[in-house]
Amino acid sequence: MCDNHTMIRNPITTSALFLMLLTLAGCSSTPKVPDFTASGYLADRGTVRIWRKDSHQHSSHLVTIYTPFNETTSETTDYQWQADKLVSIERKTKGDHPESVTLRFDQDGNLSFMQRQLDGRREALSADAIALYQFDAGRMLKISDDLIDGRVWLKQGHWSPSGTVTLCQGGEEKPTFDSFFMHYITQHQRESGKPVSISWLEAPKGTQLILVSAEDQCLSEPKEADF
Repeated sequence: MCDNHTMIRNPITTSALFLMLLTLAGCSSTPKVPDFTASGYLADRGTVRIWRKDSHQHSSHLVTIYTPFNETTSETTDYQWQADKLVSIERKTKGDHPESVTLRFDQDGNLSFMQRQLDGRREALSADAIALYQFDAGRMLKISDDLIDGRVWLKQGHWSPSGTVTLCQGGEEKPTFDSFFMHYITQHQRESGKPVSISWLEAPKGTQLILVSAEDQCLSEPKEADF
């Protein structure tokens, strides 16, 4: 029996991410990317999906959703930069021990607001923990830059037995998966007993299935208007 959130084959490590990007993306001339993009990758222990909105004032807004391979939890993080400076981080973790963290910074990078709730209790964060959140934000922005440079785009939707996917943003598409992935999706749908959502990456040189879920992923997909 498959888990609600299931990854395909063995997960690749973060260090292998860039090899995957190189393989998927290849070298090609492509048009300028839109201000609002969606991408993602397979991390060491789960799937990371990234939605990003950039403005012409050197401001970026990222929303990431991390889904562990074999867990029923999920972690949503909201990062904002203004004038290339990190100004806020908001993270919400669902599961047996729900947690929410809000951090805000001034233009000099100093902490101006902090709030953490774990299992309904307010708790403080150490200076080292705050520094780790800041480091993670910078790392995520760099990964997002590389994904965009590689033209690696995320798509999601509801799978039908015909192989057609009704996209979360509207319309239909029939992604090209090999027989292993096709069998895996249909098997998961049969075992779950209800329709499944799938998430996959598309790039100039390939398609990568990264998530099959019995939960409706469209319900949690950020929209451009949300930014």
